[in-house]
Amino acid sequence: MIESPCVACCRLNSDKFCVGCYRHITEIVGWGRRPDDENLLILEKIIERKQDPMLQNIPDAKTSPITQAEWQAAKLQISLLKG
Repeated sequence: MIESPCVACCRLNSDKFCVGCYRHITEIVGWGRRPDDENLLILEKIIERKQDPMLQNIPDAKTSPITQAEWQAAKLQISLLKG
């Protein structure tokens, strides 16, 4: 199992990307249940996102903690994609 890139700073920007680990909420949900090859692809995306100036130094006022409703919506979105 690939270790989660979580840095315990779960705050989402308006596009639902965590400003701590650079994962989209749908990538955060289910990390431990996702196959390693899928998580490796996410880690590759994270490397790219860390270079994106639009994702750098976002003030806390422009972010929000992950809510239970957002978490549940992301879980539903993932289950619908898997069909």
